[in-house]
Amino acid sequence: MRIVSLLPSTTEICFALGVGDDVVGVTFECDFPPEARSRRVVSSTTMPHGLTPAEIDAFVVAATRAGEDLYRLDAGALAELDADLVLTQDLCAVCAIDVADVDAALAHLGCTATVHSFDPHTLTEIAESIRAIGRAVDRPEAADALAATLDLPAPPPYPRPRVVVLEWTDPPYAPGHWIPEMVAAAGGECVLGAAGQKSERVTWDDVRDARPDFIVVAPCGYDRNGAQEQADALVAANVLPPGVPVHAVDANAHWARPGPRVIEGVADLASALQTLVEPGEALAESRVETP
Repeated sequence: MRIVSLLPSTTEICFALGVGDDVVGVTFECDFPPEARSRRVVSSTTMPHGLTPAEIDAFVVAATRAGEDLYRLDAGALAELDADLVLTQDLCAVCAIDVADVDAALAHLGCTATVHSFDPHTLTEIAESIRAIGRAVDRPEAADALAATLDLPAPPPYPRPRVVVLEWTDPPYAPGHWIPEMVAAAGGECVLGAAGQKSERVTWDDVRDARPDFIVVAPCGYDRNGAQEQADALVAANVLPPGVPVHAVDANAHWARPGPRVIEGVADLASALQTLVEPGEALAESRVETP
């Protein structure tokens, strides 16, 4: 089978299921495992490089209003790869090329590849996506085992720290989709954003009014170093509630991509939250002070 994966998450899943050798085409963002970088890139961004978070937001808003594409599909490469299976999404126009554009390109080229679109909004749906890919690539048992790793524990019964996750920093965005569930599984309470819903733009007053005990900086598309730079900038700008610990994470690997490595994001946050509260310990009414 010849597979073209138009999502970093589905690329990761294919390799984890043992069919990485069948992946012949990827996107410019597919960087895990490193071997994925050796595959032909069939999807790239129309966004200029080197933009700040505020400039990225402005570019996306302007392009969306104008009906312009944020991603460019190399139709010639797609035709030459002669794929049997194309994995794409219909979840977020900002995250990857839309399934409708893929269908149109394949129809125009006369390609007969099977197209599977994955649109998970929750951890359960991420697991279901893994199983669906497993069936499509004839690895159902491996997919069941991989999906089972997302059976995360229930939130602890003791008082949980109030956590604000910033999915974007300029302007600030609260998370949706599976991220509030990740916070709960790590032992916290996500106080901005709702599980299974879209992320939403908030204000710094909203962040302060949420009375967080802990702030996670997880800007979509950034690794830990990039997130740390933004966290440092927020602290320097004095826009965050004073005295609240700030934790930068590898959003690109462990938070924004709906794949198996979200469990690593949960484990990282759980470890960080242990500095705030231990089983049986009660939180202060407003927030836990910085240790």
